[in-house]
Amino acid sequence: MAAPTGNQGWAQLRQQARSLESQTETLFHTYSQFSTVPNIPAKPTKEERETEAKLEEILNKRENVVNQLARLLDSEASLTSSALKQNNLSLLREKLAEHRRDLGRLRSGLQEARNRANLLSNVRDDIQTYRANNPEAAEAEYMLDERNRIDNSHNMVDSVLSQAYATNESFIVQRETLASINRRITMAASQVPGLNTLIGKITARKRRDSFIMGGFIAFCFMVFWFFL
Repeated sequence: MAAPTGNQGWAQLRQQARSLESQTETLFHTYSQFSTVPNIPAKPTKEERETEAKLEEILNKRENVVNQLARLLDSEASLTSSALKQNNLSLLREKLAEHRRDLGRLRSGLQEARNRANLLSNVRDDIQTYRANNPEAAEAEYMLDERNRIDNSHNMVDSVLSQAYATNESFIVQRETLASINRRITMAASQVPGLNTLIGKITARKRRDSFIMGGFIAFCFMVFWFFL
């Protein structure tokens, strides 16, 4: 098949390059998910290997397309003079280089995540093996954990008691403050002529009104009981 030439060939190759870029970004999204799984496997899965191989293949295809565009640009005088096409080719090269760097970073990040997971798994296995081979140490560790939980409970109780004591002291201070205010009011009232007499009359009237209201309620109750 003959190589594409002219503006039509340039448009076809550029469209192919853009399509491959889109496929690369989709595969990047899929590939990045492998490092975020809850239990990352110790070795790459089949899907992970296939995704990485597809990324490598597409990046190589893009490099081939970019090289074709460069050769086409150099061979056609009408294209060489186009600053826009020169800029497009430069952008395609930069994007390709950026995606190759991204693949390297993703591959390194995935390997680091796998190493961390393997390290934690190995540590857990070592701890379980040690406990299985040393039951006395495991029992002592359990008792130590229980002691820590009890200490935490005691600390919580102490904190609650401290808050209760502080609240009680606050109530005592408020009560003393109210008592002081009451004494001041009483002293001020005693210094005003006739104020105590007026207060006494008001108190007596309130007491009389209470008696009247109580008698009326009792009368109503008796009438209700009599006619029931």
